[in-house]
Amino acid sequence: MMRSIGLDCHLEFIEVAILDAAGAHVSAGRIESSGEAIRLFAEGLGADDRVALESSANAAAIAALIRPHVAEVVIANSRRLAQISQARAKTDRLDARTLAKLLRAGALQEVWAPDARTRARRRLCSRRAALVRARTRAKNEAHAVLARNLKGRPPATDLFGRAGRRWLAALELPADERLTVDACLRQVDFLSAEIAELERLASADLIDDEDAHRLLTIPGVGPQATLALLAAIGDVSRFGSARQLVAYLGLDPRVRQSGSGEARHGRISKQGPAQARAALVEAAQQAMRQPGPLRAFGARIRARRGYQVAAVAVARKLACLAWQLLTRGEDYAFERPQLTQRKLRRLELAAGAPRRRGKANGAPSKDPQREAAEREAAERAEAAYRRLVADWKASGARSARAGAGAPRGRASRGPSKGPAARQATAPDPAL
Repeated sequence: MMRSIGLDCHLEFIEVAILDAAGAHVSAGRIESSGEAIRLFAEGLGADDRVALESSANAAAIAALIRPHVAEVVIANSRRLAQISQARAKTDRLDARTLAKLLRAGALQEVWAPDARTRARRRLCSRRAALVRARTRAKNEAHAVLARNLKGRPPATDLFGRAGRRWLAALELPADERLTVDACLRQVDFLSAEIAELERLASADLIDDEDAHRLLTIPGVGPQATLALLAAIGDVSRFGSARQLVAYLGLDPRVRQSGSGEARHGRISKQGPAQARAALVEAAQQAMRQPGPLRAFGARIRARRGYQVAAVAVARKLACLAWQLLTRGEDYAFERPQLTQRKLRRLELAAGAPRRRGKANGAPSKDPQREAAEREAAERAEAAYRRLVADWKASGARSARAGAGAPRGRASRGPSKGPAARQATAPDPAL
């Protein structure tokens, strides 16, 4: 007989509620949140039992121990469990029973469980973000010392580089302020070494990943943005469209509409992984500085809405491009190969590859003619996008939704299928 089991998981214990096939509550109790206790509990379950638990820090590990012994383990989205979070009577026992009832009714929204590699990437991203924040605090504290003592703007571009440190060492400061500055410098050095070690691990993971290489072909997208995107996306097939990925990353605008009134669009929702969203915005700012359709797109939005809105719009475009490239298994159509090679070489160096003698930072030799040709091609693509937008506005097609968002050309290589196939024959490339 199939049973429905709800687990309310905590750091030290797990509250258990069991419903039989008829929906009657048959037993409840607690077990320890230890690997041995969870294995013993799982071995006593039936092969046709179904288990539900809320998403939490230890949910994936608990589910992995139970899954081989039961028919199904559902990790429920805790943000969508209003029956638990908004209940007037809320205890661990009632929460576990509610989970079992919702599981039996088929009313639980399951979250996607990432594989081990994706979980490791997410931990690397989170750890690096925490270290960068701590390093920024230490740098800000050193700058605050200079401001308190009226030392003005430092002559060096990087206060924490060699020239900046020599200038700091020559400053006359009170004893307590000197102690603060020296402590900040030690913190910056320590945190920078920790960040470098994390980046070495991340680079070693990305260097042999074909999906990472595809994302690096997009202008402005570097190793950190690539890692954040892959960590957030995981299996790209779980997103049925680019719009779903955009919504998952929180880059979709909020919409309010009721009755016969018009829909009002507000700021982006900012749901989902904040680190991937921030990395995309930083990559968008870089892409807006390089020739190509992305710069033209950003300039068009910037002229109407300002720089910040344009950066977010380009970040949304990057998310759409990432979905297309990963889904199709193709490189970016307007890639600049020499820039991509330098990105890959920096990735190799960060992973610990030996430097090559006679080359600056071990990077590939620059070919001025090839670089100029690639830049010229990117500028032609940018001009084609500008002409396309100008023609679209002149034709009055803005009000016609059918086809208005389908510019000529393609953003990835390879034949198109379905409704988008008509774009492949257009002469002018664009986004």
